[in-house]
Amino acid sequence: MKLDLIPLNLPSDNVRPFVIAGPCSAETEEQVMTTARQLAQKGCHMFRAGVWKPRTKPGGFEGHGEKALPWLQRVKAETGMLTAAEVATPEHVELALRYGVDILWVGARTTANPFAVQELADSLRGTDVPVLVKNPVNPDLELWIGALLRLNGAGVKRLAAIHRGFSTIDHKLYRNIPLWHIPIELHRRFPNLPVVCDPSHMGGRRDLIATLCQQAMDMGFHGLLVESHCNPDEAWSDAAQQVTPEVLDFIIEHLIVRDNVEMTESLISLRKQIDEMDDQLMDLLTRRMRVSREIALYKKEHNMGVVQTRRYTEILDKRGAQGSLCGMDETFVRRIYEAIHEESVRQQMEIINK
Repeated sequence: MKLDLIPLNLPSDNVRPFVIAGPCSAETEEQVMTTARQLAQKGCHMFRAGVWKPRTKPGGFEGHGEKALPWLQRVKAETGMLTAAEVATPEHVELALRYGVDILWVGARTTANPFAVQELADSLRGTDVPVLVKNPVNPDLELWIGALLRLNGAGVKRLAAIHRGFSTIDHKLYRNIPLWHIPIELHRRFPNLPVVCDPSHMGGRRDLIATLCQQAMDMGFHGLLVESHCNPDEAWSDAAQQVTPEVLDFIIEHLIVRDNVEMTESLISLRKQIDEMDDQLMDLLTRRMRVSREIALYKKEHNMGVVQTRRYTEILDKRGAQGSLCGMDETFVRRIYEAIHEESVRQQMEIINK
């Protein structure tokens, strides 16, 4: 699978990452213009605002729809910033383009629905507007890729992905857990696809935005989509995750953007050590699976079941605690042993069922 892409050609100052900023919702013309002017004064080149805002539950503010689009036109006319809005239906696309919205993005709930994505793709056929695609609500990389492929198949070549985290019942820290390995794998498969981070929806709290922005830069993300409001505490939607333009400027100014420099001899040497250790790990896993197959022969001979729950729990608990003592996250170590156990069970099943 390949994506036929051309550069987004979005404005930036060549020092900071490109940033698309603005309020979660376009509430009033005054709120939109005040926020836009403040962002423009801080050097922002692209302004975002929610025009259509279907909420998880009915009853909240769901956006003004077409009424708010002339406000975005005024933002562009008075500040020179490009404008961006979310679209979820062909009607949204038609209206956004009619009012001159420069950048469109597809929301997480829409990305999760291939029927809706295909309708958007068909409505965008023949246009040259940049389209940014958020990851689906659930951690499904193939669904995310599918949405990008559908749009690209309709001729949309100025594409980017937006990583906004994934929904989970665990809300201990993040609104949507990052699961950074998923966008990293997306970029590995499609190196020419820009990936943008949405720290606002990921964190759900304004005090997490700076850290998430820096983490995105550390992993080579190309830009940021951040919710910024002239008076966040009075916002009509998602007040807790919005920052003022002044705070956003402070965050961006203090980001450390890493250089993609050529590898030095020291880095090459360290990577060789990693390769050698990976070879050793593969050898150990091979030997471990060999013993697992010997255990399967014993179980078959003595008519024993494949999975011994007590033994499995003992391994997870022991190795998880051991990993923690060695400076690794206990959940990470448990996931490794869950995967090892799954493969061990698969191989034992093959032997027992012969």
